[in-house]
Formats: sequence, C-alpha cells, structure tokens
Amino acid sequence: MFTSLWQKLAIAAAALSLAACASAPQPTPMPDDPYYAPMMPEEQVEPAVPNGSLFRGQAVNGLYSDIKARNLGDIITVQLQEQTTASKSANTGTSRNTNIDLPSPTLFGREVRVAGNPLSAQINGGSDFSGASSADQSNQLQGEITVTVIRVLPNGNLIVRGEKWLTLNNGQEYVRLTGIIRPQDVRSDNTIQSNRVANARIEYSGTGSLANAQREGWLTRFFNGPIWPF
Repeated sequence: MFTSLWQKLAIAAAALSLAACASAPQPTPMPDDPYYAPMMPEEQVEPAVPNGSLFRGQAVNGLYSDIKARNLGDIITVQLQEQTTASKSANTGTSRNTNIDLPSPTLFGREVRVAGNPLSAQINGGSDFSGASSADQSNQLQGEITVTVIRVLPNGNLIVRGEKWLTLNNGQEYVRLTGIIRPQDVRSDNTIQSNRVANARIEYSGTGSLANAQREGWLTRFFNGPIWPF
C-alpha cells in the first residue's frame, strides 16, 4: 500500500516538473531588439567623372518621379486595419438499435423444454449519441506603425520590418510588424494598408504588471493543458 502511494506521488511530481519545463515563460520582449532595428544604407562615394560639367546624372530625378519608398532604409507607414470574424458550429447525432430472437431448439421434431419452459431467448440492445459544439471569435486592430525597408528583392518587392513601443503608467505596449510589399501598393504619401502586406507578421502585446496579471501561472496552465488527464 505504501509502495503504491509513493509511486503515485512520484508520478505526480514528475508530471508537475514536466509541465513546469514545458510551460517555461518566453523571453520578455525588450525595446531596441536588433532583429527589428532599422536598416541603414551604406554611404557610397560617387567617383568624380571629369566631364567638365556640374551636372551629375547619378543624382538627378526623373521628371515624373515621386518620393515613394523604394530603396534600402526608406520609411513606410503601415496603416493597421485588421478585422477577423470566425464562427463555427457542429451537431452530431447517432442512434442504433439491435434486436435478436433465438427460438427454442428442437430435437427429433419436438421443442426442447426444461422444467416445462421453452429455451427461447430474446436480446435487445440500443445506443444513442448526441453532441454539439460552437465557437465564435472576432479580432480587431487599428492603428499605424512606421517601418523601414530592410531588403529590396530582385523583382522590386520590398521587405519591411519595424516596431513601436509605448510606455504607460504600469507597463509598456508594443507593436511589431514584418512582411513583403509591392512598391505599386505604396501611396503617394508613403502609406500602405496592412491587408496589402504579404506574409505579414503583426504582433501586439505588452509587458509590465498589467500584462503579467493577465497570464496564467504555470500550475494553472498545467491543469488546463493536455498533460492533465482529467
């Protein structure tokens, strides 16, 4: 009895330790993350060409050129207009009935009886199942974040990345964005809507006491996680 009790306690302790390791908190986001740092273009010294003129063809803009971002290090403002709504419901019902009649056996054409009672039998069985589920979810994010061009692809598309931090009384909130955009989708004022960003990764969260109060403890995550068998 005592051996079985110690075994159960050892199993429970091992499960708790595994849950604590599996639910280890992720590193706290910090401002000035090098991954989201703006890409600074390298300064290039133009070679002096002795052509006898003050005109420089490398620095001239076309007659119909604009100021839209298209080069490494240029700045683009992304207007966050994200809204998603999802709804799903399912209903399942099954029913099954089984009836089996076993007549009394016969021997030499006569019904076999025991103590005057026939040996016939009847088996009835049935099963019913019904289930229902529903899920509704909606998200909305609005705002703006200014990012920089960190890479120009061979086809002219731009990879952008950036972050914005807001310091509040009891913590900090941040918005991070990375993705790919087409220069044709950038407006004349260097803005673009977030639904025009391909492979977009938008992260909006916070740090501090308010954010910590909304997170479950590791023991609560264990009881609500897939490891807990009940």
